[in-house]
Amino acid sequence: MFDRLQKKWKVKGFQLALILCTFALGGSATGWVGKKIMNLLAVEQDWLWAILYIILITILWPMMVLLISIPFGQFRFFSVYIKKLGSKMGIIKSIPEDRHES
Repeated sequence: MFDRLQKKWKVKGFQLALILCTFALGGSATGWVGKKIMNLLAVEQDWLWAILYIILITILWPMMVLLISIPFGQFRFFSVYIKKLGSKMGIIKSIPEDRHES
């Protein structure tokens, strides 16, 4: 599994470890910050809370991962990764293939 990720992202072993740590910490931080924000909103209806939380997490995740990628030295990887993800989702304009990394 790790070999496939290394080939797909064109990274060495140590950089892969830093990327995976960034994903893990970014996801955890997103959940933590998302819950703190939701507690401030004091939404009573469960269905509304769930919808707002999903929207909030979707917005927070890219920001948290980019923020956490800075001390790990992986900002460039994640900025390209998030642009590519946004392009696939149709949120941002497509990036020509030769302008970004996998």
